[in-house]
Amino acid sequence: MKNHKFMWLISIMLVLSVFLAACGDKEEAGTTEPVKDKEEDKGTTEEPANEEVAQVLNLIETAEIPSIDSSISEDAVGFNVLNNIMEGLYRLDQDSLPVPAMADGEPEISEDGLTYTFKIRDAQWSDGTPVTAHDFVYAWQRAVDPDTGSPYGPYLMAGMIKNATEIGEGTAEIADLGIKAEDDKTLIVELERPVAYFLSLMSFGTFYPLNEEFVTAQGDKYATNSEAMIYNGPFSLTDWDGTGNWKYVKNDKYWDADTVKLEEIIVDVVKETATGVKLYEQGKKDRVLLSAEYAMQFADDPNIINELETSVFYFKLNQERNGKATPLANADIRKAFARAFNKEELADAILANGSIAANFLVADDFTFDADGKDFRDYSGEFSAYNVEEAQEYWKKGLAALGTDKVEIEILGGDTENAKKQQEWFKSEFERNLPGLTIKLKEVPFAVRLELDDTSDYDVQSAGWGPDFQDPISFMELFVTGSPQNKMNYSNPEYDKLIESTKTTIATDPVARFEAFAKAEKILLEDDAGLVPQYQRGRMVLMNPAVKGLATHPFGGDYSYKWTYMEAAEK
Repeated sequence: MKNHKFMWLISIMLVLSVFLAACGDKEEAGTTEPVKDKEEDKGTTEEPANEEVAQVLNLIETAEIPSIDSSISEDAVGFNVLNNIMEGLYRLDQDSLPVPAMADGEPEISEDGLTYTFKIRDAQWSDGTPVTAHDFVYAWQRAVDPDTGSPYGPYLMAGMIKNATEIGEGTAEIADLGIKAEDDKTLIVELERPVAYFLSLMSFGTFYPLNEEFVTAQGDKYATNSEAMIYNGPFSLTDWDGTGNWKYVKNDKYWDADTVKLEEIIVDVVKETATGVKLYEQGKKDRVLLSAEYAMQFADDPNIINELETSVFYFKLNQERNGKATPLANADIRKAFARAFNKEELADAILANGSIAANFLVADDFTFDADGKDFRDYSGEFSAYNVEEAQEYWKKGLAALGTDKVEIEILGGDTENAKKQQEWFKSEFERNLPGLTIKLKEVPFAVRLELDDTSDYDVQSAGWGPDFQDPISFMELFVTGSPQNKMNYSNPEYDKLIESTKTTIATDPVARFEAFAKAEKILLEDDAGLVPQYQRGRMVLMNPAVKGLATHPFGGDYSYKWTYMEAAEK
């Protein structure tokens, strides 16, 4: 597994060295179903051993693309695609460190840490037009505009980019956002407060540039198919009609095109593991994600790669649906639900892919303090599996509801793996909570996003991969009014703690971690507002000819910029 601790320390040292130099004596990555590890899986700058090998990579994705409009995208599939066809001021490199991309070198940072001045490198869109500072101004203004309906723009920018909060409240104009183009090559960003992870965030999809003339000309058609977009990343998207399969082709207009070796990446949506394994064994696909039975079957295969992600999966417990309180508005019902399923069995027997049981929200081995101490060492484990406790809470909850029977719907995915998990959940809950009937609603990923957006569910099986390397990437999801909350959860004390990490204790790393730990306990133990399931692991079969595939613990999962196909050994 990659040493995320080492990477985080280096990245924080780099950010803080710039900040301290400026200040004298003065710390973020969709829900995913569709939301590391061995040395050969790291990015590399080695050259292909045989240039005559066809530089074509064949991949499988387990869900369609919901959206690749960078202002609208909110899921792992969309952000992974965007990571390979677009590029922001920064990009995560092979070791997941943020490095200048569209930015021509490191920015100039004001003494108070509130103003960043970026120079834009000489780069082009795939149609030959130049990428300019104005493209960033337009994209950020579009993302923060309430009329756009961006799930990320207001959420990420509020309280960070100057005037973003006021724009959301309607007391400031879009043009007042703290970003301006001094000229085509000079971009100035003004912050509300110092943000240690700001440069890391600049690699995230919401902050990618957009060409205003092109987007405006496309109108409502923009990003609805591969022809209705232009690209500034390593690859261009082709053969995508808004649904189903797609391809990437090398973008010859990309500023660093000489680094890109792959000519084409063919991606097919395959939801059944058996079909994916068959395609891999036939040599038609180069990488396949394994579900439990196949993970066990291929456990000793030399081409297996084990990956522990930073994505954490959980149940969202919706307290109000269609204007009416659900049974989950009762805290005892929530606490019973949280303790009524065996997470160890889920991870070890049902998933059996390297996932680990999670009694936490912020991922293990994800973020660290300045001394290298994992955030998980600051916090605890909450609402662990305990049938006796679950049934005590259940009886209290039913009594308060005045009934001895409750029906709860679980909203989940329609993939083979998701269906298997959901059947197991149904069995566990109905066995351990007498009087409970579980109804399963299994829908495509895009439909689940729509139902989540309108809070039209009782319980939803969901997950989150962090956007940048800080606990707030998880914790801020569940503050009151967050666009990712959508389960009618609210706790003023929780909100206050999260806000303090951005304001009064923003420059005290230890105090921030302690505040996050207190907030995590409120969310998971005191309120049982959210029920963690597992931190996702993956076992994948990968063609040994695939080299240089870079995996990331936050943001887009994979970068193909450095990937190439090597000749098979004779």
